[in-house]
Amino acid sequence: MKPLGPIPPGFAMIDGQLAVGTRTARALVEEAGQTPLFVYSSAMIRRRVRDLLASLPSRVALHYAVKANPFVPVLELMAGLVDGFDIASGGELALVQAAGISPARISFAGPGKRDTELEAAITAGTTLNLESEGEAVRALDIGARLGVTPRLAIRVNPAFDLKGSGMKMGGGAKQFGIDAERVPTLARMVIANGAEWRGFHIFAGSQALGTAAIIETQAQSLALAAELAEASGAALPHCNLGGGLGIPYFPGDEPVDVVAIGAALGEALDKAPAVLAETQFCLELGRFLVGEAGIYLTEIVDRKVSHGEVFLVTDGGLHHQLAATGNFGTVVRRNYPVAIATKFDAPVTEEASVVGCLCTPLDRLAEKGGFPRAEVGDLVAVFCAGAYGASASPAQFLGHGPAAEMLV
Repeated sequence: MKPLGPIPPGFAMIDGQLAVGTRTARALVEEAGQTPLFVYSSAMIRRRVRDLLASLPSRVALHYAVKANPFVPVLELMAGLVDGFDIASGGELALVQAAGISPARISFAGPGKRDTELEAAITAGTTLNLESEGEAVRALDIGARLGVTPRLAIRVNPAFDLKGSGMKMGGGAKQFGIDAERVPTLARMVIANGAEWRGFHIFAGSQALGTAAIIETQAQSLALAAELAEASGAALPHCNLGGGLGIPYFPGDEPVDVVAIGAALGEALDKAPAVLAETQFCLELGRFLVGEAGIYLTEIVDRKVSHGEVFLVTDGGLHHQLAATGNFGTVVRRNYPVAIATKFDAPVTEEASVVGCLCTPLDRLAEKGGFPRAEVGDLVAVFCAGAYGASASPAQFLGHGPAAEMLV
């Protein structure tokens, strides 16, 4: 048998079934009226934000990266929990505004912003994290045409990356941000042209579980921010230190130590150069805040045996859970945490693969895992589904359409 990933803490069991709060998996599906279904726990999100804020220095604000999960009820919940929101498209800007969140709390990063997106952000009063000199010129021209002062920051491409990160966002040639050595010249130009100067965005990597590596990268980011602020000749009002905190998905993964990270960041800020004395800092996190709070429920529609191997065929799959199938940046496929939700307390009795309903061999939610015997009608739960599930999977592939979503 191949091991399954670790089930996150915080879920309950009622009458032998997986439960979110006081509701069983079966009750949640009946309430939604269908499978597949994403369920997000508001209590687990609140707890994660609370625990993280308790560990961070008071000088460090918390931003939510909307791309992790843009479900509107999640955004509305986050509005009362975090300080800011980081978006990566005009579509996300519209979603956040629809959730009643002030544009002043929003920053907009990402390469390839269209002029229509720049115009919408500038008109709304959102901070733009500039990804190139060309984008800076376009933003300034649009602001002048509209008669609106744009709020501009610079996304920095640092020479370092976050060691052990699942996706490296800095170091070497990147489509993200502006190479550090060119930042001071651009900062001076932006300020000279009358923009509201909002500082730097330094994002070196994501989905890292190495506590020491995260601490080291945050220290490097602070040092770089001070160096660039000095070279720019202007006060640094704000600095987004990025995120990078990962969650355990696979066998052997261990959670990051947020207490140690917060303590180290506090010490680094206490020793920071004078040029950063008035700077406001934030961490930008998405997956870490919502990833473990979500489950994906899908029903077994067939049980079959092929060459002696058991396959549990579900009505869900890759089109909703691309990452769980190993097709979202994973080099070596490993199993996510997966369980039979309707037999959550039952012992393992067989080896089985959980597969989806798509006509591709890539559609595997769990490969040769250990499960209790499951039958047609049982529900399968894929954990760590609160981030990059519904929002990062090809829901329209083969015409199956999106899954239902609910926040409980």
